[in-house]
Amino acid sequence: MRENKRFLPYVLTSVLALGVMSGCATQSNTAKAPESKPATTAPAAQTATASTQNYFLVFHENGRIYPIADAKNYLAFLDVGELIYTRTRVGAGPEGETVVFGIQKKEADDLNKPSLAEQFYDGKKEVTGPFYGEVMRDGRFYVFGEWKDFKDYLDHKEVTFTFTEIGTGPKGETVIYALNKKTKDEGRPVALIESFKQLRQIK
Repeated sequence: MRENKRFLPYVLTSVLALGVMSGCATQSNTAKAPESKPATTAPAAQTATASTQNYFLVFHENGRIYPIADAKNYLAFLDVGELIYTRTRVGAGPEGETVVFGIQKKEADDLNKPSLAEQFYDGKKEVTGPFYGEVMRDGRFYVFGEWKDFKDYLDHKEVTFTFTEIGTGPKGETVIYALNKKTKDEGRPVALIESFKQLRQIK
């Protein structure tokens, strides 16, 4: 499989402009832009500790959904559009999409067991410790530093509170950082933005 296509554009409405910082940053669902201060809730993605759990979803323009639970496979897929080890469920998506699960090399040794990505997708895996995840959809990155925020997105397919930076993705994509009732008034989510940047340093 070699499907390395561009993603489609997407229009996000109802955002409040905050200004320009390495692109245009906006924050939604806030009446007033607070003073910027570091957010402390998002773990660094590059901390490389076993306790930090990752989950990534790519909604590809080819109509398939790619759930991936490890950073290296995810970054490789974004780069070349391929996964080495996969398991496919035809028509298993919410709108009949084919779902292609990224499987880690160590998981391929026992294909009778569901991969971590499958456990996440099927709702059979919960995260109790540090979490970092991303969704790539319609040419935009949605970035999550808390598992509950990610789960809310999976349930509703939208993020209630966000901080958006236009053009700051690795290829100029818009990056939308998920906030919540606790973090929405903390200003620019510095720690979560740093996690997004550090993830791209994984080789």
